Amino acid sequence: MVILEALGFPSRQRNEVAAYTLLALAGLGPRGKWREAQAPLMGITPIIGFIAEKHSVRYAPNTRETVRDEAVKHFVEYGLLVRNPDQPGRPVTSGKTVYQLEPAALELLRAFGGSDWPHLLAGYLEGRAGLLKELRRSRAMVRIPVTLPGGEKITLSPGGQNPLIGEIVREFCPRFAPGGEVLYLGDAEDKFAHLQAGRLREIGVDLPAAAKIPDVMIHDHRRNWLLLVEAVTSAGPVDAKRRKELKSLFEGCSAGLVFVTCFESRKAMQDFLSQIAWESEVWIAEDPEHLIHFNGERYLGPYPDALPGRDG
Repeated sequence: MVILEALGFPSRQRNEVAAYTLLALAGLGPRGKWREAQAPLMGITPIIGFIAEKHSVRYAPNTRETVRDEAVKHFVEYGLLVRNPDQPGRPVTSGKTVYQLEPAALELLRAFGGSDWPHLLAGYLEGRAGLLKELRRSRAMVRIPVTLPGGEKITLSPGGQNPLIGEIVREFCPRFAPGGEVLYLGDAEDKFAHLQAGRLREIGVDLPAAAKIPDVMIHDHRRNWLLLVEAVTSAGPVDAKRRKELKSLFEGCSAGLVFVTCFESRKAMQDFLSQIAWESEVWIAEDPEHLIHFNGERYLGPYPDALPGRDG
């Protein structure tokens, strides 16, 4: 806790989880000395395991998000940790994601309790701005650039379904929703990478932050359609259950709802083919000019149950 305070972490980030996480990432047990600190590559599950084994503090498997959100996330943002130093392009949602103490931070931690600590701490804090700038520059180099239909440029982290989301914006939108406006675009790191909340409210959509939002939302002004798009790399197609959930979530929308599932390739679609809902669409990035229509009376458009004022 003393170290975290000295480094400038606010009180809400100086908690038990953060303290044990820092010890784990330094490879230190209860009798370890800071001068013996190491910098092992560790994922979230190994961190939890180390804390249990060395400190007899057991966190349940479902606390992975707690460890990530209350400690690791802030350590990375501060520059105390480096994410995936062994493979910077590894998706952040990969099960192989690992973290490691940044070299300058490791050197500083090894000095804690010694006569050099005050001097090294002052130097570290003074140079932190430059360190963070360099770390952010390195992270920016592996991000995915995306230009929205209106010309706005954003970047996405390289993780999860984000490469496919980039293809949806670049290839799907101009072909199947020409002139459409991207009102929402999620990110594996930042759920609200792009959100036009005001524009969504104009068509009767006000989504709670905790809602399970589609990966991409596109408003086709000309036809007054709202395309709800799921980008699938490992899970989450628009199946019958998801289609029903989306209808309920967008119940007050004044635009007709169109449900679209996107895959990177036909091979990627194979495992989900039997799950895809009728009266929905499928787009495959490797064949961008084509759309697969799942039954129903029309090709690409809202059905009666997905129109404004729908009953069922």
